[in-house]
Amino acid sequence: MLTHYTKVRILVIKHGALGDIIQGLDSFATIRAGNPKAHITLMTGPNFATLAESMPWFDDVIIDPRAGFFNFLATFSIRRHLRQNWSLVVDMQCSRRTNQYFSHFLPPGTRWIGRAPGCSDLLPDFIGVNNRERMLLTAELAGGVRQNADMDWLNTINADSQSDYLADNTKAYAVMVPGCSLAKPQKRWPAKHFAAVANDLAARGIIVYLVGTRVDRSAIDSVLADAPSAIDSCGRTNLTGLTRLMKGASYVIGNDTGPIFLSAKIGAPTLMIMGPDTDPTMSAPTGRICKWLRGAPISSITVKAALNALCSLSGS
Repeated sequence: MLTHYTKVRILVIKHGALGDIIQGLDSFATIRAGNPKAHITLMTGPNFATLAESMPWFDDVIIDPRAGFFNFLATFSIRRHLRQNWSLVVDMQCSRRTNQYFSHFLPPGTRWIGRAPGCSDLLPDFIGVNNRERMLLTAELAGGVRQNADMDWLNTINADSQSDYLADNTKAYAVMVPGCSLAKPQKRWPAKHFAAVANDLAARGIIVYLVGTRVDRSAIDSVLADAPSAIDSCGRTNLTGLTRLMKGASYVIGNDTGPIFLSAKIGAPTLMIMGPDTDPTMSAPTGRICKWLRGAPISSITVKAALNALCSLSGS
């Protein structure tokens, strides 16, 4: 635990996609547990402003648009934030950008945990270490006491909007996430494979919900074309609704994408389908009941293998 005569002020930097943020939740709770009286601030991207502001471990949130360094207004704003009187900066992003923040913006003598050359607390090379564990080890260097983050706070996000959407918990159902980043189509298992899984589950009396955002519309439509009994839930759940839906599911299956990390984290039986771009030693989901299958190419993962993996999650 950090101790000063004045109030300890800790800045945690974590950008990234939803899956990266979910993998960091335990480390956020760990820092707070070890520094209960500190003023702790999170710096993150604009897409996660609402999510970050709902987290119970932070006193403040700084939004970093990650603009180009020639965007002088944005650059000056980040410089001003970094030049505050921080007792400690915990860099959980360890990117080229955050290394530049250390080099160009940080006042001399400020303690910095990260991978930036010349920083006070240089992290080791974490190649081959799961991202969740990497961030937990980093949090412990900041005086953290290892925690498994309580996820009940998610129920407070937009609780009045779409939070009670969907599932009849008296019937068995599965949640399917057939989309992922548009920039990485090679990370998408073929829609016809998802459809075949959906049809098999439906034949066993299991309702299948297809979830995603508007950018996943085409992927979901492709699944529906071959699995018309699946329920189209694209764009109809916010994070609270998605959490509640997944928590009650018999199975959750999807690509390497944020909702699958969320599903694993809340303890739902979760299967991630990975392509060659995903290194499971670093990026596999973590949770009580989760597995992954990896293929190169991703299409080489068979429907039978996926169904067997799903059945093994429930012991059936």
